[in-house]
Amino acid sequence: MCFLVYFATTFTKIKMNSSLPYKTKQFFFVLIKLSIVVGAFYFIYQKLLNNPDLKFEDFLRFLDKNELFSTKNIIILLVLSVFNWFLEITKWRFLISKIKRITFLEATEQSLGALTASIFTPNRIGEYGAKAIYFAKTHRKKVLLLTLISNMLQMSVTVIFGSIGLFFLYSNFEIDISYRILRGIAILAFITLFGFLGIKQNRFKMKGFSLEKVLDYVKNLGVHYLGFGLLLSVFRYAVFSFQFYFILSLLGVDLHYFDAMILITSMYLLASIIPSISLFDVVIKGSVALYIFGLAGINQLPILSCVLLMWLLNFALPSVFGSYYVLNFNVLKSLD
Repeated sequence: MCFLVYFATTFTKIKMNSSLPYKTKQFFFVLIKLSIVVGAFYFIYQKLLNNPDLKFEDFLRFLDKNELFSTKNIIILLVLSVFNWFLEITKWRFLISKIKRITFLEATEQSLGALTASIFTPNRIGEYGAKAIYFAKTHRKKVLLLTLISNMLQMSVTVIFGSIGLFFLYSNFEIDISYRILRGIAILAFITLFGFLGIKQNRFKMKGFSLEKVLDYVKNLGVHYLGFGLLLSVFRYAVFSFQFYFILSLLGVDLHYFDAMILITSMYLLASIIPSISLFDVVIKGSVALYIFGLAGINQLPILSCVLLMWLLNFALPSVFGSYYVLNFNVLKSLD
């Protein structure tokens, strides 16, 4: 987050400095954009070659052993990843239509460019500023809210299906929930409740937005608008959860689809509530997945390989394409 704030501050300072020649400003902006892209590529490279849980050579050898590199399997996996991001881009294009109608290509640029810029920020929080900068200053606060709504819709789907998954997980598998864990959950629930009441009591404001105004804005969006956004989120969740199951089956994990969905939905819920950086998302999900799938007696290697492959297909690869949009982004125009 500090990284993104630093660059946003630098953007503004350079823009406000009228004494700098136009060519000098261009040079600084190109340097900043290159730093973002090089940083993203470097972190992806480090994650692949310096993963403490899974050596890259073992990962490739295991995939080759299970014939995952066949043309048919690669095409299916790529199609699922493309469809996953097609739904996310479609959802963003639909949500932002409340402010401005954009083409699918523009929505693609904003979504993938924001992914690249936010890959090393906690919980992808850099996505908010990255998307907002594509719009005029008068619209940026609303863009931030719509980005939040988009993420909350996806999170709502994760919570709904994950809660159902946890219910069946507790019913079908042996889980030792200790008193300390239950007490911790209860304390966290009370802190959240009192925190919310305190925010409401003090009419919490953030950059000109009171909580009441935010809630009124969400209500005014309409049920049909939010419902369609939620439906797209459900479709996207169904795609990447099936992709996870498909990879597991390719890696020789013998699980019934219903049992697999119990484990997968539970894993996504538990992993999503842990603060992390997108770059280390594979580590968080890997740790949670090892515990969840360990309840079903699944070996570590296929689980870690599946999590890493999902991260490569749905985060690293789109970030590579997003780097093109970052490099071609007109910063001077966006700050006018």
